[in-house]
Amino acid sequence: MDLTPVLILGVIFGSIVMLVYLNIRKKERMALIEKGADASIFASKPETSPTLKWGIFLSGLAIGLLVGYLLETYIHMQAEIAYFSMLFLFGGISLITYYLIDRKKG
Repeated sequence: MDLTPVLILGVIFGSIVMLVYLNIRKKERMALIEKGADASIFASKPETSPTLKWGIFLSGLAIGLLVGYLLETYIHMQAEIAYFSMLFLFGGISLITYYLIDRKKG
């Protein structure tokens, strides 16, 4: 099965969603500024190292690929289901782990 069309559609859809989100956020911020809110409320807290976030996330994806391979090989699960489900599962777990680490530091 060729995943190229699915990936292309995913990138297009993700880009559209991001543009809509950024446009809505900009409108909300402009409305708050027009009402006299201080612009300092938009300053975000200092974030932990972005390399930590990416390191945890990519490690989670690597573990997901490994577990997907094991599911496909030893349990004879369909390859697409094994890989995608484990990538999403371990990718999500890694982002939750990063959130917990970041919250503890803040």
